[in-house]
Amino acid sequence: MASTVNPSYLEEKARDIRRQVLTMIHHAKSGHPGSSLSVVEIMTVLFYHEIKHDPKNPNWANRDRFILSKGHAAPTLYAILADQGYFQSTDLDSFRAIGGHLQGHPSRKSTPGVESTGSLGQGLSMGCGLAYAIKNLDHGSNRVYVLLGDGELNEGQIWEAAMFASHYNLDNLIAIVDRNNFQFVGQTESVMALEPLAAKWSAFGWYVEEVSDGNDVSALITALENCKDVLMPKLILAKTIKGKGVSFMENTHIWHGTAPNDKEFEQAMAELRAK
Repeated sequence: MASTVNPSYLEEKARDIRRQVLTMIHHAKSGHPGSSLSVVEIMTVLFYHEIKHDPKNPNWANRDRFILSKGHAAPTLYAILADQGYFQSTDLDSFRAIGGHLQGHPSRKSTPGVESTGSLGQGLSMGCGLAYAIKNLDHGSNRVYVLLGDGELNEGQIWEAAMFASHYNLDNLIAIVDRNNFQFVGQTESVMALEPLAAKWSAFGWYVEEVSDGNDVSALITALENCKDVLMPKLILAKTIKGKGVSFMENTHIWHGTAPNDKEFEQAMAELRAK
C-alpha cells in the first residue's frame, strides 16, 4: 500500500536499489545501467511513498497503475518489486536469462507487479487507455503513473497520446519524464532537440511541474503533492543525472546499454557502498 515515509528512509532505500541494479546488470553481462540508475529515486518515491498497491494481491482492483514506458530501465523496477515481495529476490539472478521471467523489457504476462510496457513511445498511450477506462467506465479514483525517457519523446505516438489525455481531461494521469539529457547515441539536444520541453507539454494542455533535481526524493514528493488536486493531466519534468551514483557512468551515453566488466563493477560498487 502507499504510505508516507521519511525522506531519509527513501534515500537509503534508493542506495540499496542502486547497488542491486548494478549487481543484476553485471551478473547478466547485459542491460542499461545509465538509464536504470537515473530513475532510481523517481521509482523509489513512487513505490514506497506514492502509489497504492499490494504485493500480496497484484491484481487488486483499487490499485494505482504504474507503466514503465522506458522499459530498458527494467532492472530498477525488478529490484523494487522483489524488495516489496512481488517475487523472490533470488529471481533477480535470472535477469535477462533464457527461461527466466525477468526479461529485458518487463512483461505483464510473466512478472507479478508489472502492468504493461512495450516498444518505446507506447507507454503513454497505454496509460491514457487505463486512465480513461478507470475514470469514465469504472468511475474509480485510481491514478495512473507513466515513466517516460526523454529520448523516447522523439516518438510521434507520445504526442498523439498527449493530445488524447488533454482532450478527455484525464486528471487521473501523471506522466514523469526522466530528463537526463542523454539517449543511446548521444545528447538528446544533438540527436533531436526537445526544448522548450515544459512549454511544449503546457501547449498540449498539461499541467507541468519542473523538478530541478530529479534525484532528490524530497523534491519529487513535493512535485507529486502539487499535482494531487490539479484537474487536468499532469507532467513532472524531472531533471536527473544519467548513471547517477557511479562517477564514471554519470552524464554520458557510453553506459546507456553497456554492462560493466568485473573491474568496473567493483569500482562502481565501492563508490555506491561509500555513499
